[in-house]
Amino acid sequence: MVSFVRAHSPEQREVRRTTILDTARAMLDEMPVADITLNGLSRKSCMAKSNVLRYFESREAVLLELCAEALEEWVIGLEPKLSAAMSPSDPAPVRANRIVAVITASLAERPVLCDLMSAQAGVLEHNISTGTVLAYKRASVATISRLTDLVTRHLPELGAENAGRFTRLTALMATSVWTHSHAPKAVVAAYEADPSLQPYQLNFETTLQEALEVIMAGLLSQ
Repeated sequence: MVSFVRAHSPEQREVRRTTILDTARAMLDEMPVADITLNGLSRKSCMAKSNVLRYFESREAVLLELCAEALEEWVIGLEPKLSAAMSPSDPAPVRANRIVAVITASLAERPVLCDLMSAQAGVLEHNISTGTVLAYKRASVATISRLTDLVTRHLPELGAENAGRFTRLTALMATSVWTHSHAPKAVVAAYEADPSLQPYQLNFETTLQEALEVIMAGLLSQ
């Protein structure tokens, strides 16, 4: 570990924060959220744990910031994909199913985001201050609102209120399905050992698409 020199200027402090975030981001490409520890983060950042805590109050605060960032990047990347897939002349149910298909496929392409989102309520929102929660909630709400506007634009028949319900339920279903479709090794072994249990072994993309299609159809029927 290199010797630590305290940052004095705002620019130096921002460089340190960026280093920690970049390190955690790289670690997420190699391991699940559950395996990232403060000790590991500090070691890979070439800082003592106490120095990492000068910039972030906890491991959870680092990962929560990356969760908000990944969520925003996903929605930004989703906009051109939806535009390319949609045809305004198609009937509303056809456009609704295309929205579901594009959203589902795009989430399946972002395992780090899904892992972070699935850890949000049970892990990442613990061991942090009210200020950190406020910053995260405000950022994520703004991003989900942007997604709501996007869905409304391509499916005005749904209405803004139901589009909001759909996007919030999308986030909720994605976190739940991700958790259940990435079961521990012992659970996977049990599925493989007993063929009668295999229908309960979920595929993330297939299960999420089925769930979102049902939700979308119900909201659209209103």
